Amino acid sequence: MIKAEHLEKAFTKPGGGLFKREQVKAVQDVSFSAADGSVTGLLGPNGAGKSTTLRMLATLIHPDGGSATIDGLDINTDVLKVRQQLGFMPHNAGIYPRLSARENISYYARLCGLDKAKAQSRVNELADQLEMTEFIERRAMGFSQGQRTKVALARALVHQPQTIMLDEPTNGLDVMATRGLRTIIRELADQGHCIVFSSHIMQEVAALCDRVAIIAHGTIAIEDDLDGIRKRTGHDDLEDAFVQAIGAAPVGTSAAGVSQ
Repeated sequence: MIKAEHLEKAFTKPGGGLFKREQVKAVQDVSFSAADGSVTGLLGPNGAGKSTTLRMLATLIHPDGGSATIDGLDINTDVLKVRQQLGFMPHNAGIYPRLSARENISYYARLCGLDKAKAQSRVNELADQLEMTEFIERRAMGFSQGQRTKVALARALVHQPQTIMLDEPTNGLDVMATRGLRTIIRELADQGHCIVFSSHIMQEVAALCDRVAIIAHGTIAIEDDLDGIRKRTGHDDLEDAFVQAIGAAPVGTSAAGVSQ
């Protein structure tokens, strides 16, 4: 389970003049929860703060304010224990091109503390589950986007974490690969895992998620199940509900950054 309360994060970037620096608030006030046995979607336009939020929860960057727990472990004080409990697939996760798919996954398994025998056993299990057997021994250089995504997902799952976070996992995937990934995510949730994935594609979130947290301008605009979002915004159409929630544009126009 994930509980995030009032998370904040700012970054410093060069300003307009020489030696000037500008503080940019990527995340201003993010609070939401994600339960075991369900899929929670973090939905928002590009630049809304989705990736920064997930990176804080994954202990990759330290929040400037607020707090969060992963399965009861504090992300600020229990960093190593959080990482043991968590499987995280960052956006555009790179894999080592000179290593085979098996070697990429095995390497990460060993980093997570699995011994050699257990690591190889898990790689074989995941190769079957994710339909990777045809390329598991191939060097990753030249892999398709779908193959790279499967390797990155396998790395996130290899140590059998209770909580799994996926940052825009379907980016660049074709229709069949996307459908296959949705099936895997749903199966993991049905097995009792806590799943959080971010997306800017409304239809994807609507097709898969039990609960949705809509983020805009670094803060959570609304959090509820789909029916709750419809009722609270007064719109049966999810696109209209999304646009009203983020205050991006008048109803009837397209939401910026959201695929149609």
